[in-house]
Amino acid sequence: MPAADTGASTTVGADAATVPAADSRMTPGGPGYRRMSLALFLAGVATFALLYSTQALLPLVSRDFEVSASAASWTVSGATGALALFVLPMSALSERFGRRTLMTASLAVAVSVGLLVPFAPSLGVLIALRAVQGAALAGLPASATAYLAEEVSPKALITAIGLFVAGNSVGGMSGRVITGWVAQEWGWRVSVGTIGVIAVACAVAFRLLLPAPKHFRPGSLRPRLLARTVGDHLADPLLRRLYAIGALFMMVFGGVYTVIGYRLTEEPFGLPQGIIGSIFLVYLVGTVSASTAGRLVGRLGRRGALYLAAGTTTAGLLLSLASALPLVLLGLVLITAGFFAGHAVASSAVSHTAKRGRAQASALYQSAYYVGSSTGSTLGAVAFHSGGWAGTVGMGVLAVLGVVTITLFGSRAARVERRLATA
Repeated sequence: MPAADTGASTTVGADAATVPAADSRMTPGGPGYRRMSLALFLAGVATFALLYSTQALLPLVSRDFEVSASAASWTVSGATGALALFVLPMSALSERFGRRTLMTASLAVAVSVGLLVPFAPSLGVLIALRAVQGAALAGLPASATAYLAEEVSPKALITAIGLFVAGNSVGGMSGRVITGWVAQEWGWRVSVGTIGVIAVACAVAFRLLLPAPKHFRPGSLRPRLLARTVGDHLADPLLRRLYAIGALFMMVFGGVYTVIGYRLTEEPFGLPQGIIGSIFLVYLVGTVSASTAGRLVGRLGRRGALYLAAGTTTAGLLLSLASALPLVLLGLVLITAGFFAGHAVASSAVSHTAKRGRAQASALYQSAYYVGSSTGSTLGAVAFHSGGWAGTVGMGVLAVLGVVTITLFGSRAARVERRLATA
């Protein structure tokens, strides 16, 4: 069970604490809020930097192991797929042992494996190590959003989750930019090793900065109770729609950024690896769009914000078809802004909608999200192999149409509910 805001006292595990009233939750400018924001920002940086550390290097991995783009893409899909598979069990462990405890352990394992990745002797070993890394990182996303839902004031929740998502974007950006330039000089192995060292520093700072939880109460590890909670979440139509939206947005993002390196190394661009890595500076746009998602929802409502995110992403996909590099870059900017805004809106809506079992609700979202990433990476590479960049864009447009269709259905369902309530 999630944290209950009562005056009860519990002493189980490192995260256990006396549970104070709800009005003691952190607010912007209040005690611990800045430390918490920075800690989870750094956790997001480490998570995305590690999870996608090979994505910008796929052309070099293909060349080193003499494999195709679709085969090399499994170094990304293997990590994200394992994360999707393990995020729900990890969320159950966080209910029992605490959010901070599990996040710390997950980062410790992930950064340790990250230091082994550069020594992989074959593609198969590399994919296996990346899968272990993804499974370890599964302890971060759901636990982080559950921690925020319990420890942060509801009015500040979207902003706080937006900052965590912004950390994801900075991690994804910095990891790709650093790997691109380091790989250009010393190869992809030194490059991913560098990311491992950076992630170690982020993990240490995270543990030192994150305030001890005050609203967490340990739950049960009983499989029947877990299955019932998961079943309740999957029975909720709104949560199902949010899970599907997260998966579809991530399909677009995963497909585009898995393949973009191959496209930019080919004519008419022919860019070197360092420049290709620098292309990922557009992630800074995602940092801004994610951190401002709360204001966007305040102005347009949740569905309005999702329509805007979907439209922005579609415009970016179509622009990226151009053969002029500035237009391609503008397309990537729009795709990134739309994706991170949509992700922040959907993930915060999950935490707001779930009244109990928040870790499981967030875990199901993260599972769908990373299934979308894994599927998008693989399908994007297959589409690129068979139809070039236009094939990858076509896959992305279909996924965005899915987001719009689901959101329209949700709008219609909401109108029906309002009419029935009025009647």
